[in-house]
Amino acid sequence: MYLALLVIFLQCSELYAQGKVYQVFTFNGVKIKVEPSDKVKNGAPMSIICHADISKNTDFQLKHNFTFFKDGKLVFMAISDKEDARYEIPVAKSADTGDYECRVKAGDKLVISKPIYVWVAGMTKPILTADKKEVSEGEIVKLRCELPEEVPPLEFFFRKTKTNSEPIEKRVAEQNQNFSEMEYYVEAGDNILQFDCFGKRQVKSGWESSQHSNKTLVTVKEPFRKPTLITTPSNNFTEGDIIEFECSTVAAEMRGIEIIFQKNRTILNSVRDKKFLKYSTLATQEDSGEYLCKVEQGAVSKTTKLNVFVSELFPKPTLSASMTQLDENKDLILNCSINGLRRANFSILRKSSSGDILLKKSRILAIKVNVNDTGSYTCKAEVKGIVKESKPVRISVYAPVSKPTLSVVSGSPEVVLGKPLQLICHSVMGTPPITFTFYKGDEIKKNVTNDTYATFLDEDIGLNDNGGYKCDARNNHSSGVKTSNILNVTVIVPIRGASLGSVPYGEVEVGSDTTFLCSVNEGSWPIDFKFFKKTDHEVLLHEVREYSDRTIWHKKTMKRKDTGTYYCMASNRASVDVRSHPITISVILAAWQKGVIAAFVLTAMAGAGAVALWWFLRKKKKAKGPSMEMSGSALAPNLTSEKLTRPPSDGNYYSGSGYIEDNENHMKSTDESKGPDLESAEVDYTEVEVSTLDPHRDSMENRHSQRIYGHPDAT
Repeated sequence: MYLALLVIFLQCSELYAQGKVYQVFTFNGVKIKVEPSDKVKNGAPMSIICHADISKNTDFQLKHNFTFFKDGKLVFMAISDKEDARYEIPVAKSADTGDYECRVKAGDKLVISKPIYVWVAGMTKPILTADKKEVSEGEIVKLRCELPEEVPPLEFFFRKTKTNSEPIEKRVAEQNQNFSEMEYYVEAGDNILQFDCFGKRQVKSGWESSQHSNKTLVTVKEPFRKPTLITTPSNNFTEGDIIEFECSTVAAEMRGIEIIFQKNRTILNSVRDKKFLKYSTLATQEDSGEYLCKVEQGAVSKTTKLNVFVSELFPKPTLSASMTQLDENKDLILNCSINGLRRANFSILRKSSSGDILLKKSRILAIKVNVNDTGSYTCKAEVKGIVKESKPVRISVYAPVSKPTLSVVSGSPEVVLGKPLQLICHSVMGTPPITFTFYKGDEIKKNVTNDTYATFLDEDIGLNDNGGYKCDARNNHSSGVKTSNILNVTVIVPIRGASLGSVPYGEVEVGSDTTFLCSVNEGSWPIDFKFFKKTDHEVLLHEVREYSDRTIWHKKTMKRKDTGTYYCMASNRASVDVRSHPITISVILAAWQKGVIAAFVLTAMAGAGAVALWWFLRKKKKAKGPSMEMSGSALAPNLTSEKLTRPPSDGNYYSGSGYIEDNENHMKSTDESKGPDLESAEVDYTEVEVSTLDPHRDSMENRHSQRIYGHPDAT
């Protein structure tokens, strides 16, 4: 029985487990839509609907969290067990335009819809207010335009309309507020002003405009009337008449009123705190034109214009001259006349920087002129108080030019080859302008017109250009051309190619003389030659000026300290120093000095050899006994006798180590030729022969064969 109960229990448990099912769901998608459409008229109702498409494994209840966003900002939330949620907007405004999206969360799952753009077409009507309904000319009106329920950024447009005129529009952008303010200056002449405004906002499709606001009227009061400008007796006058101007206005308050009367930009008269202004003048033809009367008070200004015409009473006089260019001491006649009129008061004047100079009250002036009479002349004519002046006439009086002088600007009449030459031609006398002509030979090089002098730069200087310059001077005087003397110019050839040589060249004996030769390849004379020796600094040894292309310098009694490097430098008036290549001079001992030293050395060597021989023979004698001593004693006198009686030789002179080497070789060959029987014999002798050199003879031989070495002109 227990077994049957157990089987029944297990069977029931299995059936219960099969009856319990897990709740499974998934999002198929989330969609958002707008009713009635995604374009809604401003003020109409609008609904944003979010629908979640969900699949379930069984029919069970599921909570949904709906969240609505506009342009990324949260605008509405709802929790429902239904798969739909609605965000109701009863009255849609333009601010509701934007991108909407919906987010649905169920359990731990979240799904976001695609965004949808909603456009609420149309904007709210703006409201315009003015701080004043009545203003005076020159005052300011402050306006305020507001777009309620609109969200910035916005643009506002203010419009001002005058009577019978087109509106004048001004734009203001507002980034942070839904209203804007504007100030208007009320101008003179404004009567009734009408203002309105409208707004704009930017949407995806472009710009959207609001309706125009209410119209606001502003009445303008005049502080004073536009001025009145009149002339008496009329607007047309003749020269000599009196013109009277009167400018007036009507003002509620005269304090601060200013009346200004002007022609073009010139103020003729003005008054303050008065209703009218008067101005009168004697009419001339220059008084024709436009006149202006201006009334100002504070910031308000009103203007009236009037044109006046003045006819000519008589034309301007004409001044004529018998001649306008003439020589001094000639006669000049000036005549003043008026076409068609003979009765007038004439006067002839000369113009001056300090004022006109009256010459004569007459229509004719006759004078004998000098150069000081050069200038401008006019004449004046007076009829009925009207004075008119002629155009000026220029009179030029000429003094003849003096003979010009031609010179070199630098002062010296010479020029370095290859350098430019600047000449100046000058005339002390003569009325300018003077025309100068420069000649090189017979060729015209330059024409210059100046007051008293002119310059000419000749940049083409050759070796043969040693003269032939002249210049002419002339002006408008009838005497003609004056010519200068011919100017001869010396062309200086610069130094080129300096060379230095010496006799003897290279080595010079102590106490002897040395001759230096410095020469140049080319260069104008005189030439300055300088001889230098190089040490730690340059040492000038000798200088001389020569009218030649070379010079010789004899340096007496050379010493050992004169050993060194020498060079020469040459220059002339071209002021260019040319330096030669250096030469080296070595001062050595003279031949006789060498002979004395050699004789002294050889004598010392001979004495030392004799002592050594004596010591050696003495030692041998003691060692070999009497027989050898006798033999040696007999040999030595014979050798000595032979040496003393030997004649001197004239052809063989030796000095220094060469002589020693020859004697050593001689001794060596003698020893080798001895036989075995002579090996034990005494040393016979050593012959030393000293010849003294004749310094006088050597010096003469050398002098006959000397040349100037190191110099290109050596022969």
